[in-house]
Amino acid sequence: MRKALVLAVATLALAAGSAGAQEKKQLVIVVKGLDNPFFEAINQGCQKWNKENTSSEYECFYTGPASTSDEAGEAQIVQDMLGKPSTAAIAISPSNAKLIAQTLKTANPTVPVMTLDADLAKEDAGLRKTYLGTDNYTMGARIADYIKKAKPNGGKICTIEGNPGADNILRRAQGMRDVLTGKEGLAELKGEGGWTEVAGCPVFTNDDGAKGVQAMTDILAANPDLDAFGIMGGWPLFGAPQPYRDLFKPMADKIAKNEFVIGAADTIGDEVAIAKEGLVTALVGQRPFEMGYKAPSVMLDLIAGKPVDDPVFTGLDECTKDTADTCIQK
Repeated sequence: MRKALVLAVATLALAAGSAGAQEKKQLVIVVKGLDNPFFEAINQGCQKWNKENTSSEYECFYTGPASTSDEAGEAQIVQDMLGKPSTAAIAISPSNAKLIAQTLKTANPTVPVMTLDADLAKEDAGLRKTYLGTDNYTMGARIADYIKKAKPNGGKICTIEGNPGADNILRRAQGMRDVLTGKEGLAELKGEGGWTEVAGCPVFTNDDGAKGVQAMTDILAANPDLDAFGIMGGWPLFGAPQPYRDLFKPMADKIAKNEFVIGAADTIGDEVAIAKEGLVTALVGQRPFEMGYKAPSVMLDLIAGKPVDDPVFTGLDECTKDTADTCIQK
């Protein structure tokens, strides 16, 4: 009888502990898709915050649609999270900025909303409190600096982008075009600054690495005089590293001599190894782990009504073949 009583008390204590854990208020991070290693790095930052704050009444909760191409799925998750009483604040990486803006307008949230990694369009910025992540325009500009240094007289280029509605990618592409040409706001390059975007570009890959490599294969076949790729996200390199290597190994000498130039975003997965192998001219990388680690603290400041800068930038890492061993922030 005594043994049964002790067991019952222990069971009740365990249940109470579990209930207490479940009752934690959630600092929600919604990313574009769970199939992308970039966002997994954000998750790792989120989980580090949880490990360091086990006694907090809040927990970092990471979620998103299975695929980065599921824009409607992300919007539905945002709507669902905003409807949960446990949601104390939310950080969103909008796959489709306009769709997420409309979702927020419809939901009319009472909890603090911020964006992470990707922002809303400028006209919708009032729907969120702040943006935490990369200075995407500067990122595209730095990619352009490397391309322009290698090809100062310009040439034919193809831009590889992600989702057509992703504000962060559009800002990178604009930064690249502005710096290549010295002119602001061009939607495509038609000889300005010596640069021309070839037919069929930009290519929108929906963050699909294999699709990106196939697109580059097709563009090269159709344009044997192509001089450069500007890749606004690292999807072909980290999402399909071996097909990428297979495509560009025959061009390694041309890349080494700056006869062909590839400027690409991100420094995750196999990307730095690919740079070390000389199969990309330069990488300009983000700091996704830092984004995921900082986001809960920023959300807590917003909940407390503390002043928060807008935007909050997380910096860039830049890698070439010569700097590949030391280029990533530790």
